[in-house]
Amino acid sequence: MRYLVGSLLMTCALGAQPAYDLLLKGGHVIDPKNNLSGVMDVAISSGKIARVAPAIPADQARTVADVKGLYVTPGLIDIHVHVYTGTGLKALTGDSSVYPDGFSFRTGVTTMVDAGTAGWHNFPDFLDRVIRRARTRVFAMINVSGVGMAPKGENDLKDMDPEAMARVAKEYPDVVVGFKTAHFAGPGWEAVDEVLAAGKAANLPVMIDFGSLNKVRNLKELLLEKLRPGDIYTHCYSGLRDELLKGGRVNPAMFEARKRGVVFDLGHGGGSFFWWVAVPAFEQKFYPDVISTDLHTGSMNGGMKDMVNVMSKVLNLGVPVEDVIRMSTWTPANKIRHTELGHLDAGAVADVTVLRLERGEFGFPDSAGGVRPGDRRLTPELTIRNGAVVWDLNGRAGRDWKSFPYKKR
Repeated sequence: MRYLVGSLLMTCALGAQPAYDLLLKGGHVIDPKNNLSGVMDVAISSGKIARVAPAIPADQARTVADVKGLYVTPGLIDIHVHVYTGTGLKALTGDSSVYPDGFSFRTGVTTMVDAGTAGWHNFPDFLDRVIRRARTRVFAMINVSGVGMAPKGENDLKDMDPEAMARVAKEYPDVVVGFKTAHFAGPGWEAVDEVLAAGKAANLPVMIDFGSLNKVRNLKELLLEKLRPGDIYTHCYSGLRDELLKGGRVNPAMFEARKRGVVFDLGHGGGSFFWWVAVPAFEQKFYPDVISTDLHTGSMNGGMKDMVNVMSKVLNLGVPVEDVIRMSTWTPANKIRHTELGHLDAGAVADVTVLRLERGEFGFPDSAGGVRPGDRRLTPELTIRNGAVVWDLNGRAGRDWKSFPYKKR
C-alpha cells in the first residue's frame, strides 16, 4: 500500500511538471518559411521548438520571457564570415579572423559559414582548432588554394586541386557546404575554373570574389557563362566589377543572372559595400538574396560592425522587416542546403533570435566611411541556441535577484 501511494504521488508530481522549458511570450513572430508575421508565443522544450501559437498559458513553462514589442525570429545565419583564428599567422588564417563564440550570440547569430578562410590542406586544423570547439554552429566553404587565405595563399596555381577539395568536402559533409575563391590576382579565369571544377565534383555551390576587372575577366561572362544556378556572387554592392554602370544603372547581367538562379550575397566586409552603389541599386529594386557581414577584425571595427547593423542598413534602404529577416534566415539556410535551419517549425532545433527595433536618429557608415542617416536600428535582445539562452541583453529570461537561489561559495 505504501508503495502504491508513493507511486501515485510521483505520478501526480510528474503530471504537474511544466510542458515547456522556455516560453517567449507576446512577441511579433516573423518566420518567413511559414509566412508568419504577427503576435504569437513561442514555446521551447528539450532544445526544440515545441509550439508557435497565440496565448500559450504562462504556467505551462518553467521560464517565461516577456518579449512584448520585440521581433522573434529564427536564429540569424551569417553566410560569410572568417573565423579560422588562433594559428599565430598574421592573416585571415590567424590574427585577422574572429573566434565565433566571442562575436556570434551577442549579435543575434546562431549559425556562421566561414567563407573560404581555410583550404583543403589546412581545413582539418581549422576543424579541430575552431569548428568542433565552438558553441556557434559553424559551416565552412573550402578555399580554392590549399592553404586558404594564408600570407602567401590564393595565387599559386600549383596549390589549386579540385580533386583534393572535393575529397575534403565528401569526408566532412556535415560541415562543408561549398567552395570559395577570393583575392586571386592573376589575369585569367584559372581560380574561378578550378573552384567550379570542385563544385561540380562534389555537387556543392561555390562563392566567387575575383577582385577587380581586367582585360580577361568581366562580370557578364562570370554571371552568365561561368556560374551555375545556386552559385553565389558575393560583395554585390562593391562597385569593383561594374555592378553599377555609367549613369547609375545596375548592370543588366545581374538581373539576367538572378533569373538563371545565381545568388547575390551582400558581403559587407571592410571594403565591399558602398552607398554610391547600394542606394541606386536598391532604388532599381536590385536587392540581395542574402545579407552577410564578411566578418573579420577589420570589418567589425569599421563600417560593417555586425550582422544586425548590416540588416539595419538594408531596412533603412526601404526593405520591409519581413524581407530583411528572410534574407538573414530562411534564404541562407536554403542556399547552403541546410533547410533544417532558418525556421520555427515544431520539432526544429530551437535557434531563436529576439530583436528590438529602435527608432531614432542613427548614422550608418559604409566601407569607405561615407555615412547615410537612418531612423531604424535592430538590436539583439535575446539569442537562443539549441534551446539554451546564450545572450540576454536585459535579463528577459532571468530571475529577479531578490528571489534568485544563490549558492554561497
